[in-house]
Parts: sequence; structure tokens; C-alpha cells
Amino acid sequence: MKKKLFLLLFLILCACMAYLTYNTYGNWSFAFALRGRRITAFALVAIAISFSTITLQTLTSNRYLTPGILGLDQLYVLVQTLCFFFIGGIQMLSQETAAMFLFSVGLTAVLGSFLIGFFYQKAVAGLFLLLMAGMVCGTMFGSLSTFLQVLMDPNEYDLLQGRLFASFGNINTQHLLIAAAIILVGSICLILLIPELNLLHLGSGQAKSLGVSVQWLHRGVLFLIALLTGTATALVGPAVFLGFVVATITYQLFPTYRHGWLFAGGSLIGFLLLVGGQFLVEQVFQWQTTIGTVIQLLGGIFFISKLLLERKKS
Repeated sequence: MKKKLFLLLFLILCACMAYLTYNTYGNWSFAFALRGRRITAFALVAIAISFSTITLQTLTSNRYLTPGILGLDQLYVLVQTLCFFFIGGIQMLSQETAAMFLFSVGLTAVLGSFLIGFFYQKAVAGLFLLLMAGMVCGTMFGSLSTFLQVLMDPNEYDLLQGRLFASFGNINTQHLLIAAAIILVGSICLILLIPELNLLHLGSGQAKSLGVSVQWLHRGVLFLIALLTGTATALVGPAVFLGFVVATITYQLFPTYRHGWLFAGGSLIGFLLLVGGQFLVEQVFQWQTTIGTVIQLLGGIFFISKLLLERKKS
């Protein structure tokens, strides 16, 4: 396990050095300031996505569900659309403060934890029913957002799109600091819950018999999952399949039930994928696209392939 972690750290160091120094043309200070901010965002998003996805999969006892697939990304888009629709785009952007950012993330976390908890209780015996419910909710949130956006003034719509299409290439420094604080607090809370999460691998019944308050654990963990996912989405935009790819690779490299290893390995794998992917897309191939688009495409193919392979095995 330790050798794998050190190998991932070495690969990340190489990827970061290549990304920071390649094609700088002597403008070291400018390149380091711009790309260093992106690397910080890569690290935060990798931690948030890996922690939330692995925890949700432990909670639901399956390795297919992710916060993105259950519609939390689209929920954040809907929250932002509602705010712009009822409050107004100019007023929203003029009030782009820490309080407004915290309000958006907090509202997404509360609604998201309620959403996941509701469907998890209703469809606990059916994985694909829960998966389908999450996808339907995501589609519904997207449709509601689109409907409200059609009714908006074109100028308001342009302002909203500028907010929603956040990316690794356009990161608000003020939001980056706030997001770092939220993600670190949420991650530390999940780290403190590692013993309880390890016991959940035995099943809810066994965990309850060992003294774990399963009901309260579920509620608290669901809120932390939604909080981390909402913060990552607010920071860099939706990344539906990133968590699934990261978690799947993590389980292959770290075949253990101990969440300490899974969290550490997942965070490093996610960081490596983001830094390496951004370096290849932006610097090597110079594609006129974003790393988010590439992740969505390859992640969707990976997800469908995984489902088909598991179906053939059964």
C-alpha cells in the first residue's frame, strides 16, 4: 500500500513539474501564478470528489453510485438558476461575496442530503432503481433549469452562463480560498468517521450491533457528501463521471476496506488524472476543449463499459 502511495506521489510531482514548466517561454512568474492556482483547484476537487464518492458507495453498499450520477451537480445548477431568476443576475454578481457562495453551497448540501436520503430509504433493496431515480432527478433538475433559463432576459441568461460554466481555466481566487476551507473541514469530518465507515462494510445490522448509530451516521455523512460535491461543483463546474472513474481505479489499486487508504489513494489518483489530463489537453495536444469535457466523454464510456461487463459476468 505504502509503495503505491509513494509511486502516485512521484507521478504527481512529475506531472506538476511538467505542467508548471512546459511552454512557459520564460514567463515563469506569470505561468506559476496561473497554473499554480489551477493545481490548487485540482487538489481540492480531487479530495472532495474521492472522499464523497467512496463514502457514498460505502453507505449504499455498491460501487456504481456517485454524487454526480445522483444529480447533485444538476441540483447546484438549479439552485443557481433559481437565485438568478428571482433575485436577478446583476444583483447576484454584485453580491458575489463569501456569504453568497456559502449560501449556494449550503443550500445545495441540505437539499442534496435530503434527496439522497429519501431515495436511499425508498430503494435500498434495488441498486438500479436507486440509480435510475438519481438519473431521473438529475434530468428533472436540468429540465427545470433550462425552462427557467428560457424565460430569463437574454442579458440575465448570459450572466448566469458565466457563473455556471466555471472551469479549471477560470477560477475565482476568492472562492478558491473559501472552497479550500469547506473541503478541508468536510474531509476532516469524514476522516474522523473512518472507524464507523469501516464497520459499515459489515452491513448496517452488524454496525448497529457494534454500537454505531447508523441512522445519525447516515444523515451526517449524507450532508458531508452533498457539501463536498456542491463545493467542488461551485468551484469548477459539473464533473459527473470523475468520481466513478477515480473510485473504480482506487478499488483496483487498493483492495482494502480501510477508508484511510481508500481516501488517500483516491485523492492522489484524482489529482494525478486532473493534472495529467490538463497537461495533455492544454499543452501537449493543444485541443480547443476543456479537461471537463474530456472527463465527461471518457468517464461516460468507462461507466457504460463497466455496467456491460458486470452484466455479462452475472
